[in-house]
Amino acid sequence: MTETLLKAENVTRTLPGDVPVTLVRDADVEIKAGEFVVVTGPSGSGKSSLLYLLGLLDHPTSGEIQVSGVKTAELTPDELAAVRLEKIGFVFQFHFLLPEFSALENVMMPMRRLGKKSEQEMKERAAQLLTDLGLKDHIHKIPRKMSGGQCQRVAIARALANDPMLVLADEPTGNLDTAASAAVHGIFRELASTQKRAVIAVTHDMDFAGMADRKIHIVDGKIVKD
Repeated sequence: MTETLLKAENVTRTLPGDVPVTLVRDADVEIKAGEFVVVTGPSGSGKSSLLYLLGLLDHPTSGEIQVSGVKTAELTPDELAAVRLEKIGFVFQFHFLLPEFSALENVMMPMRRLGKKSEQEMKERAAQLLTDLGLKDHIHKIPRKMSGGQCQRVAIARALANDPMLVLADEPTGNLDTAASAAVHGIFRELASTQKRAVIAVTHDMDFAGMADRKIHIVDGKIVKD
């Protein structure tokens, strides 16, 4: 039986104010190991808001989110941070690499925060991830010496540093050309189909979306198709 890695039940996120704004409304989502899922919808429909809720970067106003069976509403801020660090990897439209550090050093950052590996173990894992992503000759380069596609692959390696089973991506190909976008898709496909991680990606790119296992379509904060 395939493991459920992420489950959202009746999740709503409303911003308070004189006129409250609901970003996500009554969302039910279940993500299993090995799935490559894309979230689509018009601009401003709540796609990224849903992703940030699923990734525990934001908190629902109501409803429940479980990660590997753990009810996250009951966790303290420190416990939530630990779940994000160990179980979830994030990839964004802009790679957000630290410009003064090499690719290797950027990938080591999440491992340093987790604090479970020695310096040598961190270097070896970072180097292996970068090599696996076709960046063996770029390990010691700083971001400005690499292309946009290469930097995004470094960002994917960084997301995988602590070996998470969930990888969440927000417009990961938004700033890439066609070839680089195809490479990123291939990486995500490999993560899901071969490594049995779950990948959830928000995208406007219909070619990218068409290659996923599953599409969740959201309009005005409401999931209208899954």
